[in-house]
Amino acid sequence: MKLRLYRTMSLIRQFETAASRLMASGELAGFLHLSIGQEAVAAGVCDALDRDDYLTTTHRGHGHCLAKGANVRQMMAELFARAGGYCGGRSGSMHVADPALGILGANAIVGAGVPIALGGAFSAQVLGDARIAVTFFGEGAVAEGVVHESFNIAALSKLPIVFVCENNGYAEMTPVETHLRAASVTEYARPHRMPAESVDGNDVLAVRDAARRAVERARAGEGPTLLECRTYRWHGHFEGDAQGYRNAEEVDQWRTRDPLLVLRAHLDGTGDQLDAIDRACADEVADAIAWARVQPDASPDSLTAHVYRSKEVVA
Repeated sequence: MKLRLYRTMSLIRQFETAASRLMASGELAGFLHLSIGQEAVAAGVCDALDRDDYLTTTHRGHGHCLAKGANVRQMMAELFARAGGYCGGRSGSMHVADPALGILGANAIVGAGVPIALGGAFSAQVLGDARIAVTFFGEGAVAEGVVHESFNIAALSKLPIVFVCENNGYAEMTPVETHLRAASVTEYARPHRMPAESVDGNDVLAVRDAARRAVERARAGEGPTLLECRTYRWHGHFEGDAQGYRNAEEVDQWRTRDPLLVLRAHLDGTGDQLDAIDRACADEVADAIAWARVQPDASPDSLTAHVYRSKEVVA
């Protein structure tokens, strides 16, 4: 299990490091928001899920999708705006979706994925299947009204959902101390009498254990849980962000708590295996880049595909 978690984190790290390099070289266009430094949250939470459980994520969602099992080639092709990408190259980095894996979509609107996951949880409850829903959001989303409305509905109806807050200390460029009064996001669960837990988001084993407890509660019909994972993003809010709101010493301090190094400390004597995993993940990402580069561009003719339902289907 520990090696599997390490592989997931290494794949996310390799994918996003490559994406950063491609953006800097001009091969990728548009905005790119990376989660480098936060890999333990995606790997730990998704390891506790079944393949068909529902998931929604944010504009910083590459890691969540990869940890849920998304195809690396299709992910990279979407960043390249190629027709072979997950959304036909029309969505870019911030809107990847794969319903076959329960990934209901990344979302560029702060907090907007939360009620979508709530809908997944509601459908699972009505249908009586074993699915649960997980929604990732940043601590910046906690001030959004729709998030609190979702907490309330989930608690009232005991919906099978896990709310996962990735508290990386900044809502875009604003420090958490400036935009939230509470010392911990878990305090916002109290009015809804919802269980909550705060964990070290750079320790994938701690994240997985907390996620497993929350998932078991949801599957048992005991309702939602709020899970706060305290972590940190190494890169700016977006690639190219000048980051005038924080200093290099702060970033360096967090780099010493690299999630991959934290797990390596639990895996004494396996250094050669871990190095081999890193190389295999680098090869997989390199293959995805090579594949994406030769795919055709997304066609302008496909711009409105899947936007409107055909009359035949409506009838």
